[in-house]
Amino acid sequence: MSNTLDDVKVSGQRVLLRADLNLPMHDGKVTDLTRLERLAPTIRELSDKGAKVIVLSHLDRPNGQVVPALSLRPIAQALAEVLGKPVAFAADCIGPVAEAAVAKLHNGDVLVLENTRFHAGEEENNLKFAAALAKLGDIYVNDAFSTAHRAHASTAGVARYLPSFAGRLMQAELQALEKALGNPVRPVCAIVAGSKVSTKLDLLSNLVAKVDMLVIGGAMANTFLAAQGYDVGISLQEPDLHETAREILRIATVKGCEIILPQDVVVAEKFAENTPTQVVKVDAIPRNMMALDVGPATVAAFIHRLPEIKTIIWNGPLGAFETKPFDAATNTLADAIAAATKAGKIISVGGGGDTVSALKLAGVQGDMTYLSSAGGAFLEWMEGKILPGVVALSKDFSNIG
Repeated sequence: MSNTLDDVKVSGQRVLLRADLNLPMHDGKVTDLTRLERLAPTIRELSDKGAKVIVLSHLDRPNGQVVPALSLRPIAQALAEVLGKPVAFAADCIGPVAEAAVAKLHNGDVLVLENTRFHAGEEENNLKFAAALAKLGDIYVNDAFSTAHRAHASTAGVARYLPSFAGRLMQAELQALEKALGNPVRPVCAIVAGSKVSTKLDLLSNLVAKVDMLVIGGAMANTFLAAQGYDVGISLQEPDLHETAREILRIATVKGCEIILPQDVVVAEKFAENTPTQVVKVDAIPRNMMALDVGPATVAAFIHRLPEIKTIIWNGPLGAFETKPFDAATNTLADAIAAATKAGKIISVGGGGDTVSALKLAGVQGDMTYLSSAGGAFLEWMEGKILPGVVALSKDFSNIG
């Protein structure tokens, strides 16, 4: 585990805080405050302890150019509302403008610097740019796990120049993930679903060697079923990955990982809301229909086995959850896992954009042990890849470049 805020005295110190302020915007206003609300405890703690809090973040992809529509100014205003205190803003993140804004800070003040991606050096992890950022602070705190998979100047480069620590949100993410896959309570089950096997090859290959049970859902399951000789009708699947799917099944057998595929599915002639559907066994999918959700018998069989499991990691909804009635399997399973979690019977960790959305729609986001808002970083962690933003906190730059 990296150093945390428990390991440093911040009173009177200029703390460069890397946050993820890459928030959804509409007409110049923030439309979802979730990330700000999750960031707030770290900022409040630093401020209450007398730090001068200087917030760094990117927003969208301005490609090294100043794009006024991608300014962090309105996000700084939203952060002030969430914190219930004034938040200053500087129209640049390095140089005289930023330095002047930092010089005005008193202990406990909060300042947001302009979009780091307005400078090409950010995404290049340019060390000169990283040094210019570091000049503004005495201590570096990274509280943006969601950007930790990127070796950028503000996520990795700055840590070369300043004492570095994990913020409370980063700390919570790393502790939850370590508990789920690093050193888990076994047996461990991973639920992996999505539209394509091709986007999750690394994930599947890593998990079959680490978990005891792997549940495969979504359109990914169609590819595995087709690879085993089932006729999946006009379902979305990837014929060129049939051999890969069979290889993953073979490796799972060698590693002692049980793979669970659907035994029944919900099918329809077209993908549309409230279209007529049927529930069929996987060996009876009509040739003119497509599988759009896991069937009730499959979900019931898995729920029956929940008492065997101690840790669950979930990435990807079981069906096309955005369109009713293809959210049924995800909602049913989410309810069961939430109930087992609340009863203290399992540790449940979910992550990835679609997974978070699906669990929110199911109304169980608050009942999971931990729900990661990080998309790419969560996925790369599940794939067993090195996360530069995390490694940088340990001052090991050999894997960052």
